[in-house]
Amino acid sequence: MKHLIAIALFALTLGAWAQTPVKVEDAWVRGTVAQQTATGAFMRLTAAQNTRLVGASSPVAGVVEVHEMAMDKDVMRMRAVPVLELAAGRTVELKPGGLHVMLMDLKRPLQVGEAVPLTLVFEDGARQRFSQEVRVSVTPLGTAKAPAPHDHGAMSGGHKH
Repeated sequence: MKHLIAIALFALTLGAWAQTPVKVEDAWVRGTVAQQTATGAFMRLTAAQNTRLVGASSPVAGVVEVHEMAMDKDVMRMRAVPVLELAAGRTVELKPGGLHVMLMDLKRPLQVGEAVPLTLVFEDGARQRFSQEVRVSVTPLGTAKAPAPHDHGAMSGGHKH
């Protein structure tokens, strides 16, 4: 019986070690004006193992979704993406005009210089969910690209769901 318990504990520990957080780089969000109710967040994601981004949340927004921009009969349209596949070792860039995180139903304007908390929810190959907290730098409204490398969102680790 003791052997069985030891093996089970080892398997659980090994599973937790296998869940490597996703590398999040250059995370930023566009600042907003007083009546604006939505904005976009952008970043680069690199997973050590095949992983899926399956959700996101932030205390500054009522709704947070991953979206993509795509051409539809000569018109650029935005739509929600329920799952974003992250292949092992390949960086996926979330950027203006492409994949991005939409923060909707904003509870207040986002001021340039503040850091907005954002929780990203991932799922590994075994369908185990884990989340990572990210601090996302707010940049001026007209900004089209990430802030300087020294001013990127910092990852603060992950935990299982």
